[in-house]
Amino acid sequence: MSISEEMLKQIVTSVMKNVEEELGHSTSTPHPGVNVETFQEKKSVLPPYTHQSDLISQGHSGIFTKVNDAVDAAKAAQKELMTYSIKQRKSILETIKKVVEENKESYSTMAVEETGLGSVSDKVAKHELVISKTPGVEDLRTEAVSGDFGLTIEEDAPFGVIGAVTPVTNPTTTVIHNSLAMLAAGNTVVFNVHPSSKATCAKVVADVNQGIKGAGGPGNLITMIGEPTLETVNQLASHPDVQLLVGTGGKELVKSLLKSGKKAIGAGAGNPPVIVDETADIEAAAKAIIQGAAFDNNILCIGEKEVFVLAEVFDELVYQLLQYGGYMLNEAELKQVMATVLINQTPGPEASKGCTVSETKKRYHVAKKWIGKSAVGILKEATGKNDSPRLLLCDVNEAHPFVQLEQMMPVLPLVKVSTFEEAVDQAVIAEKGNRHTAIIHSKNVDRLTHFAQRIQTTIFVKNASSLAGVGFGGEGYTSMTIAGPTGEGITSPRTFTRTRRCVLAEGGFRIIG
Repeated sequence: MSISEEMLKQIVTSVMKNVEEELGHSTSTPHPGVNVETFQEKKSVLPPYTHQSDLISQGHSGIFTKVNDAVDAAKAAQKELMTYSIKQRKSILETIKKVVEENKESYSTMAVEETGLGSVSDKVAKHELVISKTPGVEDLRTEAVSGDFGLTIEEDAPFGVIGAVTPVTNPTTTVIHNSLAMLAAGNTVVFNVHPSSKATCAKVVADVNQGIKGAGGPGNLITMIGEPTLETVNQLASHPDVQLLVGTGGKELVKSLLKSGKKAIGAGAGNPPVIVDETADIEAAAKAIIQGAAFDNNILCIGEKEVFVLAEVFDELVYQLLQYGGYMLNEAELKQVMATVLINQTPGPEASKGCTVSETKKRYHVAKKWIGKSAVGILKEATGKNDSPRLLLCDVNEAHPFVQLEQMMPVLPLVKVSTFEEAVDQAVIAEKGNRHTAIIHSKNVDRLTHFAQRIQTTIFVKNASSLAGVGFGGEGYTSMTIAGPTGEGITSPRTFTRTRRCVLAEGGFRIIG
């Protein structure tokens, strides 16, 4: 006996209905508390912002003083979320995007004021990116296999409550991206944000929760520890009701989360190299390099950090970089800038390791106070000049600290090389095995392929700005959590799911034997 197409459809429909009813999230019956048609049209009155502590004391949604309370609230919210249809879940995501769209300028201004990092206009662009290019429920998949022995369905199921640790470099955009992706997958999330961004992130979490509640949705889908510390990270990681850990920051953070014994998704370090060979469109390469390396004062881990240039096109590249906002430091100015933004010898509390774990005997370390500051500010402080460049350039060798350090500031070292093979060798060394991002400008397909095979990065950009690697000026979806160390790559809703297999045995047939 064979199964007709119509019979198969009926079996799939019946099994899916039974599974959904068992899990409490039928896609056919709307939740009684939400009017799907008017969900996005309702507006909440968001409380005026004063201080992050006020959000806690006034009891606004999502901000908790204790880890246990935040997790309990997220756990209860996740159970309620599972009673919502897929259509209603999409409406929740649209509400979040609407809140962010209406507040993107204030969030960006607050982030720069609180953290001291980056550019307001570039942060606005990042907010626009995450709300326009973060995937939603459409990223989830269900696969069915049928045969003589029945029907098996495999679907992307939520973990439950996720504990997420976010960085100071992309504070609000990481919270927003993670929230959209994790909620799309059916999870709720408890954030332990970087302490230097806690006030701004608390405002975002409170606004989003108020927006969802005002539109008829559940509260506490997104929660946050009001006073985040290393201790609260440990409490979150060890909490029995947290099923998945996600960390965006660096190697030390990823290592600490992996020690929890739970599944952890970790986004690690990056020191992205760029290669420019003699076949490249030099003007286009220069424009792209300036765009990526100057964006948000180069605090993005995907941003161009050092450039290896074939000698025969070195001068032309420098000329084009100057046309698009670069400033070439002379030898004296380079020494002045180094004295300003680098710390010599033993690192102290004023030194930063960036995301990359530093060697204890390394001679130079980045001064924290200059991370994410503008090229204008660095140049004026170091040299007294009042020029207004977008990016500072320097002609150095491959061993220079600006090449080997993940400096996370708009200072871009240019290294002249004799051959393409030399460029690749030096780029691999500078990238330090982080396998994060690499960029090349070349029209030689063999070289594009060779560099990709040697560097083995999660993001590999050809003839474009590094930003294209996350969908900014390029195709594809975006992410603020690039999970290279743990292998998930550019994260999406599907990343935050586990595969669940549902089996209907025998398919109604009698087994003979």
